[in-house]
Amino acid sequence: MTARLLRPLGEPAIALLWLALATSAIGDQLFVVVLSWVAAETLGTAAGYLAVLQASVLVAVTLAGGGWADRRRQPALMIGADLARAATLLLLVAAWLNLGRPPAWSLLLAVLVLAAGLALFRPALQSSLPALVRDATLLPATNALLDTTERIARLLGPGLVGLAGALLSLADLVSIDAATFLLSAAAIAAITRLRPVPFVPPPPETTLASLIRGFRVVRRHRLLWSALTLTGIVNGSWYAAYFLGVPLMIGAAGVTGPGGSGIAAYGLVISAYGSTNLLGTLVIGNRPMPRHPERLVFGGICLGGVGVTLLGLGGLWLTPSWLLPAFCLAAAIGAAGGPMQDIMVATLRQTELPRADIAAAVRAFILANNLGLLAALAVAPALFDALGRAPAVLLFGILYAAAGITGWLRFTRRPDGPADRA
Repeated sequence: MTARLLRPLGEPAIALLWLALATSAIGDQLFVVVLSWVAAETLGTAAGYLAVLQASVLVAVTLAGGGWADRRRQPALMIGADLARAATLLLLVAAWLNLGRPPAWSLLLAVLVLAAGLALFRPALQSSLPALVRDATLLPATNALLDTTERIARLLGPGLVGLAGALLSLADLVSIDAATFLLSAAAIAAITRLRPVPFVPPPPETTLASLIRGFRVVRRHRLLWSALTLTGIVNGSWYAAYFLGVPLMIGAAGVTGPGGSGIAAYGLVISAYGSTNLLGTLVIGNRPMPRHPERLVFGGICLGGVGVTLLGLGGLWLTPSWLLPAFCLAAAIGAAGGPMQDIMVATLRQTELPRADIAAAVRAFILANNLGLLAALAVAPALFDALGRAPAVLLFGILYAAAGITGWLRFTRRPDGPADRA
């Protein structure tokens, strides 16, 4: 089943990139679970404002730094982003060890720098891939293969938190994340020697013009534009449910995992999400670009919304003894939809947009994603307090599923061709 998916690994540059991203993604998941748990335990529903801060930085860097980033060579930009994030995490660990707990300023700094690094790294990576892949027909498989790094991380990272919790401190887990960024930077430096990425300069323009260009180029592609207009609702609902709602519901119900800890239970839920996330990536990655990619894009969004809806229903109806298996099942169901959307959208950007416009288009998606996340998480703490944890998650699930249904109806009502891409 995986023959097509593994073909890009025959390229040494892609194989090295995959290893670098897989290592870094697992480290990121360690940090995300630690940060989510510590913040929810310490701040309660107000923990959502840390994610608001993260999204605000992503929006700010996307708005202010896009034009500057386009004028830099992409590998150098990715290496710089990795080194800055590693240094910040090591500073957080030093402060943590010195004081016995992470000071508030160090957590805020980590959120700020990691978000800024992501805003610079991701567009550079996406726009580099067409130059790294010799056979353009393998771009869907390459996107799926690189997508497996995050899926594997969601499967292994949170589970490692539960298993390693008895052996390593939370500060140790953050140190591991810092080390993975250093390894990623070294791998990208090696890739530039194996297969140099030619620099394609953008047209001379201001940062605002670069951002507008990204939206304009996406606007001309009907399927990508539909996905862009819905991505804020999808991302905001997903984040509010999994990184605020689930830990709060687990903590309130007293649910525990291996070793009797709540964070281990939360890690198992995210690992269950990662399991079918990875399986879905293997299936989608082995398929050529379908005639009707919109069916996968919006079907995947609908499936993700079903998963979040089931999380809310489980929290409303089930006793604490049933919550952990129910949450794991709901997360596994919803996770299958992620690759259906993500791989199709990434491949369409790389194959049907001009190469000089890919980074600008990726930034348009980042901006829309995080504006939606900001809106969702700005209201989420008040919503959780007013409605209760489970009803609020249920509401986010309904919004999530409605976004997928809306996109599906746009295309079934106007059958203008395979994807009506022009």
